[in-house]
Amino acid sequence: MEDKITIIEGPPPTFEAVQDGWAQGISDSPLFSGVLATRLRTFDGPSLVERCQTAWRSRQPIHLEYKTMDGLREEAPIVAARNVETDEGDMLLLWIRVEEDDLELEIAYEDDFDDEDDDFDEDEDDYDPGMDMF
Repeated sequence: MEDKITIIEGPPPTFEAVQDGWAQGISDSPLFSGVLATRLRTFDGPSLVERCQTAWRSRQPIHLEYKTMDGLREEAPIVAARNVETDEGDMLLLWIRVEEDDLELEIAYEDDFDDEDDDFDEDEDDYDPGMDMF
């Protein structure tokens, strides 16, 4: 029987690409795969990490089960787990293996500029004819 950690409620997890060398080493397999990390709030992080360690000691897989944005159930093998205690409670850090065919890349960035600085209208006073190139 395969063991699972299931996300029961809340939004789908957010996964981040991992570029650490150790993460690439644990994803070594005959299939092309990548390692993604996610952070989950939990009531008992140490027991979830222990479940992972118990499965790995007995050479059994353990999976993260979650719902996608479409409401479909997905599973991914957990390759590393860590609990971090925060002021808000336990935070479970999970690293999962995903086949590269299943990866979709979404690039996001934070805008650090003020809206007032976004004045892209050229004033005639600022026009420099030497800047035109043909």
